[in-house]
Amino acid sequence: MLLNLLNTPRRLLALVALVCVALLVFGLYLQHVVGLEPCPMCIVQRYALVLVAIVAGVSTLSARRNFLITGASLLVLLSGFGAFVAARQSFLQWYPPEIVSCGRDFYGMIETFPLKRSIPMIFKGSGDCTAIDWTFLGGSIANWSFASFVLIGVIALMLVVRQVRQR
Repeated sequence: MLLNLLNTPRRLLALVALVCVALLVFGLYLQHVVGLEPCPMCIVQRYALVLVAIVAGVSTLSARRNFLITGASLLVLLSGFGAFVAARQSFLQWYPPEIVSCGRDFYGMIETFPLKRSIPMIFKGSGDCTAIDWTFLGGSIANWSFASFVLIGVIALMLVVRQVRQR
């Protein structure tokens, strides 16, 4: 099935964008419904996922081969960055440092800093990067994020190779 999708790169990129949006929605569900606080590394991974979704979505707008190659190449870089951050967080979860310096808690920011400084800090996240608050099949959110970014990167790399060979 994946090889059939490689023959239609715009559909494949649309599928990547749709999966990214679904992952972002699930992250918001975990935050707002389940009550898990994202850490700064989780926020960075969300930004990377948003950028991957935007690039994949924009790349579907043109059937020109150069545009698709550029978009897929950018996806490889962005997913590599996201995978790096997720791998770093996974490492911190497996081997937590003795002193956690990942970020402040939300109420501590509001009480300590004026509102003008605390609003940007809120978007940096407030959870502990080493904490494993949720697991699925033995993997933490960071582990699954890493797997997702690697899968997106491999798909994008396969797409680049296929498009370059068809030139």
